[in-house]
Amino acid sequence: MVPAGSPISFRLDPGSGVPTYLQLVHQVEQALRLGYLKEGDRLPTVKGAVESLAINPNTVLKAYRELEHRGLATGRPGQGTFIAGTLRRVGLAEQAALRKGLLAWLRTADEAGLDADGIEALFATSLRDFLDRRDEKRSQRRGAGHRQGRARGQAGEVA
Repeated sequence: MVPAGSPISFRLDPGSGVPTYLQLVHQVEQALRLGYLKEGDRLPTVKGAVESLAINPNTVLKAYRELEHRGLATGRPGQGTFIAGTLRRVGLAEQAALRKGLLAWLRTADEAGLDADGIEALFATSLRDFLDRRDEKRSQRRGAGHRQGRARGQAGEVA
């Protein structure tokens, strides 16, 4: 159920090992990346989140403070907490194509016998490997550009 005046509602995964306030922060970030939230949208009220999730109000306040610290939200006394920043996102058409491919991959993983935990583990390690390799390549390109620039500068000095 989406709270009145807010385009999202929060949910919790008690078995995730992620602190509750960070789960809320991550959900707002995901909603921003996917285009479900945009600047000016109101987040669920603290009272509404507390009632729907049965959590301590300080947990919601901590999440909202963290969002403010990250520059993604701002509180307006007496009105609520509103989205004040954005995150990089991909267009809806690109998201739809990526989602279609990911769903096909998930079906293949399911047919191979992986359960949800196995799928998450495989995805998480594959993502880490991909990001490590990508970062390594970027670092190598920057290093090569720096070395080439120095070599050009030295050649210019000699000439």
